[in-house]
Parts: sequence; structure tokens; C-alpha cells
Amino acid sequence: MKIRIFVLNIAVFLILSVMTTGVCLAERMAVSVPTANIRLGPGEKYDIIWKVEKYYPIDVIKVAGKWCRFRDFEGDEGWIFKKLLNKTNTVITYKKKCNVRSGPGTQFKIAFTVAKGIPFKVLKRKDEWLQIKHADGDQGWIFKSLVW
Repeated sequence: MKIRIFVLNIAVFLILSVMTTGVCLAERMAVSVPTANIRLGPGEKYDIIWKVEKYYPIDVIKVAGKWCRFRDFEGDEGWIFKKLLNKTNTVITYKKKCNVRSGPGTQFKIAFTVAKGIPFKVLKRKDEWLQIKHADGDQGWIFKSLVW
């Protein structure tokens, strides 16, 4: 009985600690504008450290007012203005070279090839394949293990 109460107390302590520090579970979001600035801190006064394109997926790890701190597919972190994000289902290639095919399988013709770091909107799923669309309109099918 004492062990159960001890475990319950530890659980309550951990939950309260997470709630009071402002840390929450990551929420997957995507860039919704053609180009977005990534900054060192939560505000326009902070330097731009890189730019990302539409459909770039991120995991929001903290919200500070109108700004979101995030982690991307490479583990890099930065800040982005919250209104530049939405919950569109997106992926990004994380292999050096990825074939995008005309259909959901290796028997289909390669429509085009992309490098690491190209974001896409997910249109449909079929087994282990994703039908994807780039912001420029190019679309096709990619194997799930090639994207984050």
C-alpha cells in the first residue's frame, strides 16, 4: 500500500512539474505560407537563422505568446510566428535521394527524384506509400520510410 501511494505521489509531482514549466508534448504543425523566417527567439527583434518553404513540417515544443519554438526533422530548433502554421498533414524527405513515383509501388515509373529536405503535403495513403504534392504542384507517390 505504501509503495502504491509513493508511486502515485511521484506521478502527481511529475505531471505538475511538466504543467508548471510550460513544457508540453510536441504538436506536429506545418508552414502554411510560401516562405517563413526561422528566428533565434520569439520575436522580430531576433535574428533570422534560416528560412523554410510551404509544407515544412515541425514539432512545436513550446508556445510563447504569438510565437512557437519547434524542432524539425534534423533536430534543429528555432522560433516561428504562430500564424504561419497550420495542421496540414505534411512530410519532408530525409534521405539523400528519394524517388517519387507515378503510383504507390516500385513497379510504377519514377516521376521525379528529390534530395533531402524537400517538404510535401500528404494527399492520400495506400499501405506504406504516401501520395504527396509539393508547393510548386509536382506530385506523386513516395515510400513512407523516406520521409519524416
